[in-house]
Amino acid sequence: MSSAVIEVKGLVKRYGDRVAVNGIDLSIVEGEIFGLLGPNGAGKTTTISILASLLAPDGGEVRICGYELRREARRVKPLIGFVPQELALYPTLSARDNLTFFGRIQGLQGSLLRERVASALAVAGLTDRAKDAVQTFSGGMKRRLNIAVGLIHQPRVLFLDEPTVGVDPQSRNFIFEHVERLKAQGMTILYTTHYMEEVERLCDRVAIMDEGHILVLDTPKGLIRLLGGGIIYAGFPSDCVVNLLPSIQSLPQVRTVSPQDTRLKIEAGNSSLALLALIDLCNKRNIPILSLEVLEPNLESVFLHLTGRRLRE
Repeated sequence: MSSAVIEVKGLVKRYGDRVAVNGIDLSIVEGEIFGLLGPNGAGKTTTISILASLLAPDGGEVRICGYELRREARRVKPLIGFVPQELALYPTLSARDNLTFFGRIQGLQGSLLRERVASALAVAGLTDRAKDAVQTFSGGMKRRLNIAVGLIHQPRVLFLDEPTVGVDPQSRNFIFEHVERLKAQGMTILYTTHYMEEVERLCDRVAIMDEGHILVLDTPKGLIRLLGGGIIYAGFPSDCVVNLLPSIQSLPQVRTVSPQDTRLKIEAGNSSLALLALIDLCNKRNIPILSLEVLEPNLESVFLHLTGRRLRE
């Protein structure tokens, strides 16, 4: 079993009366890609900013590579790389000058700095654009350079906050492949995203976060198993909901039924078979189905099931 590289206990962050992060616990092991999912305002970016030592927490403890973050920040900072959601680049400087500047901030100099800059340009696929101003780059090129900046000092831990926002498919795939290479080299990565396919492709484990809490934490496959055979949301006339509930509960493949206003939430062992049985029941009783939504077992359905809302509200 690999040792924990990131350990978080009881982490709290407040902004006035609002609690952005509310007592979360995490343990991320060496060489793991750990995904953090949640709707806007869930606390993801606040959490990752605290772990990257950009924000001070109001409570709890964070250890990275064995060092306590608040007491030993000087030891932690050289070990971590942070790629923020907003581009952290100087647009009028060239790609090479951006990398050189950030490399010097990390203490690199001389031939080692030049080697790292050349390597970062190659990794980002920007060697032939090294002298061009960043403001002339496409969105995907800027994102790749942004990641290269976060890696210039070869950290042990990398924080990636929405690294593929606004990029073209080719750059997104380039980023995926690079993240997978970093994992193969043993790097530990905390990855936040709004895109379920990224989590399913890249992440070893995933935490779904909402309103400052971690709702559930498991492997992507483990999370999908939480949904069983799927969930059906069916809307009916208000005077029919209570009478229908026991009959639907007795249908084949139906596990549980719970009312939600004029809808019933039906958790099924097999959503397709349960839906057929539901339609047959309603036809026999001449009861109209006013609305219908079927959540098949996948990561997005688990997210909707747990948070009750879509990612981009």
